[in-house]
This record gives sequence, structure tokens and C-alpha cells, in this order.
Amino acid sequence: MSFSDETRERAREIIARYPADRSRSALLPLLHLVQAEEGYVSPAGVAFCAEVLGLNKAQVGAVATFYTMYKRKPTGDFLVSVCTNTMCNVLGGQEVYDTLSEHLGVGHDETTADQRITLEHAECLAACDYGPVMTVNYDFFDGVDPSTAVSVVDELRAGGRPMPTRGARLCTLKEMAVQLAGFADERDGAVADGGPGEPTLRGLRLAQQHGVSVPGFDPNTPIRSKAEADKAAAKAKATEAAAKPAVEPATPTSPVKGGDGASVTVPAETSPPAPRDAQEAQAAGVAANAPASDRKPAGDSTGAQERNLNEASASAGGANSAAASETGAQK
Repeated sequence: MSFSDETRERAREIIARYPADRSRSALLPLLHLVQAEEGYVSPAGVAFCAEVLGLNKAQVGAVATFYTMYKRKPTGDFLVSVCTNTMCNVLGGQEVYDTLSEHLGVGHDETTADQRITLEHAECLAACDYGPVMTVNYDFFDGVDPSTAVSVVDELRAGGRPMPTRGARLCTLKEMAVQLAGFADERDGAVADGGPGEPTLRGLRLAQQHGVSVPGFDPNTPIRSKAEADKAAAKAKATEAAAKPAVEPATPTSPVKGGDGASVTVPAETSPPAPRDAQEAQAAGVAANAPASDRKPAGDSTGAQERNLNEASASAGGANSAAASETGAQK
């Protein structure tokens, strides 16, 4: 598949967010970006991400298969996830899932014939105090039962957009993937609705009731930019360095008897000096190995690996010969 010019432009914008030698850090939002165009991360999407980041497809595929939010086969407009983990299960989560599966005629990770709904059971949706819960494209519907869950999916299949219990109004999976890639939702009033649930606010209300607060916390304190924070940190470091006295560390000493019987003090060695050849080898190793970066992905060239293996074999052979000579001398 050939991706649109808009997707390619957005890909360049994502990559520009990261330092030049850390461009592979853009892989996660790029995978969301290709999912926003195709509805899943296809082989073409993997190849696209590998191309723009200079990676190989195996590296991209390893990431895409690790995270469950990246779908590896076509997914419906609305991903309905039902929590069936311990707490929600005790409260009826499995019954909700079973009812939806029978009602929609699909099982886990399957999509309805109209391509509207993909159903999945989730291990945990991190909302135990609202259970049983299900999400639609990661927006929460709290305290559901089989009846309310069926009502939600029926409204979705009819073209409606039921309002989540918490969070903004619903969007399609592709629209959600655009947001996860780091771009704003441009729909009119997309984030105008929603609000926190009562269990979420309970801790704040208890704190207010009992006068609990963070010492010295001012909610009106502005958040500094990264440049301002770096400047303040550098200033603090310079101040700390200037305050330290420039005193040479004392050399450990030990008393010994001189030739005339008088006690004299000589420096005591805390550790034996490293052999000169070891120091030279360490310096050569540091010079030959640049700091690791993402500029060149691992696995693209075998030349360096072969050279290192040959050098290691030669070193091992020399070491074995030296050990054999030393053993013979001892005998």
C-alpha cells in the first residue's frame, strides 16, 4: 500500500520531535499513524515505518507485536473491550462479555460482518472501582451489565455515538489512532464533554474534608519549560561546584622505621597499579567504540561482528598459548 501524502507529512513531523540520533524513538507514534490510515498495522505499515526510520522490518515487527493497542489484522470502527479480570469478573464482567459475544455473533478479536464492531476481552482496564467496565476505543463505560452493554453496541451499529461515562465523546478507531500519534482531535467539540467519576473524586474530597494538603504546594505555580528547567539545573550545579573547596585528596600513609631507627611516613598503596598494557588496551577500546546511538540500527551489517569475532579468537589463542608457557615454566 502507498500511504497518503498527509501521512508522510505527519510522519516527518513526528520524527522531527526527537533528536537526530534518537529517531527510532518515534516508532510508537508512527505505528499509531499507519494504523490511523489502514485501521491496523499491516505489513505495508511495518515496511513504511522501517523505511522512514532506517530500521529493518524485523525490528518494527517486534514492537508492533508486543503492544496490544497495535492491531495486526483489519479492525472495526469501534473496538469494544470488556474487562474479564478478577474484580470485574466477580462483578459480572464475564457475563457481559458472553452476552455481547452471542449478540454480535463474534468471539475474541473478531469483527462483525458490517465491519463496525471488533470485540475483545481485556485482562484489566485499570478501573476496578468502576467495575464491571468496558471501553469503546479506549473510552470508558462504567458499571455496565449485559443489558446496557448490548444497548451501547446496538447504538454504535445504528450509526450513533453513545456518550461514555467518563472522557470525551466517542470517535472511530482511526480517529483515535491519530490522537495517539500525537495530533489534536479536530472534530467540533471533540473534548467538550465528559468528566471525572465519583470514585476518582473521593480521595480529593476526603483530603478537603480533613485538611490534607501537600506542604508548600501552590497550584498556581507555572510549569517551567524544558529550557527553563535545564537552565535552573545548570545554575544550581555551578553554584554547588563553586561552593566546594578545592582540596587535594589526602594520600594514605603508613609509618615505617628508617635506617637510624627514626619513624618516617611513606605513602601507602591502596591498590596495585594496572599493568601498562592493560591501560593501553583500555584506552584503545574507548577510542574504538563510539557511544551507542540509534543512528545505525543493529543487525544491518555483519562486518563489525566478523571483525570482533576474529579479534576475540586471536586474543583467546594468544592467551591460551601464554597460559601454556607459564604452566610449563612453573612445572
